[in-house]
Amino acid sequence: MEKGRLEVVCGSMFSGKTEELMRRLRRAEYAKQNVVTIKHKIDTRSGNAYILSHDGRERFAFSIENSSGSLEKILELANKNIDVVGIDEIQFFPKEIVPIVCKLVDEGKRVITAGLDLDFRGEPFGVIPTLLAVADSVLKLKAICVKCGQDAHHSQRIINGKPADYDDPIILVGAQESYEARCRSCFVINKRPKYAQLQAGMKIKESVFQKRVSQTQL
Repeated sequence: MEKGRLEVVCGSMFSGKTEELMRRLRRAEYAKQNVVTIKHKIDTRSGNAYILSHDGRERFAFSIENSSGSLEKILELANKNIDVVGIDEIQFFPKEIVPIVCKLVDEGKRVITAGLDLDFRGEPFGVIPTLLAVADSVLKLKAICVKCGQDAHHSQRIINGKPADYDDPIILVGAQESYEARCRSCFVINKRPKYAQLQAGMKIKESVFQKRVSQTQL
């Protein structure tokens, strides 16, 4: 059996990931291919039956949650009659989604995934790094920084008009009311608590060491 391919579309919020996913799925349909679209149940911005792009376009999609039974349903939906599988917001899925994606590719499916490559902390998001490593093709899109107008690849979370704290929950579904696209220079995040604690611990140890050295010299 001829194997399929995995295409990953990633980038920050407002970079056009879902629009690009929709475009590729529409082209596949124009080519008379059978397409199925998958979304994560946590994304309820347009209800449970659609994926929604930031330019207002909708597309019917099957809503899947993280349970093993629900994930296995993807294989049922992508039956032998399906040629192309589109998965939006794939960063919300657990690591168990990776072998399912690989199985679909092995079965000859063209799998197109879209998702955030970085979370609001500016760190790799969920399964995206693994998918990038095994993908046949990768498209990294960029938005426009709302502060300076440069290319943006960060999703700045805003809470009550201020940047979110590092230790806030990683997942918070939202749009313009909760996020801004920012470049590396304009992106703001508090210091990592673990790093700050480690740094403080090192200073304490250094102070103790210097004190002992001084006592020895005396």
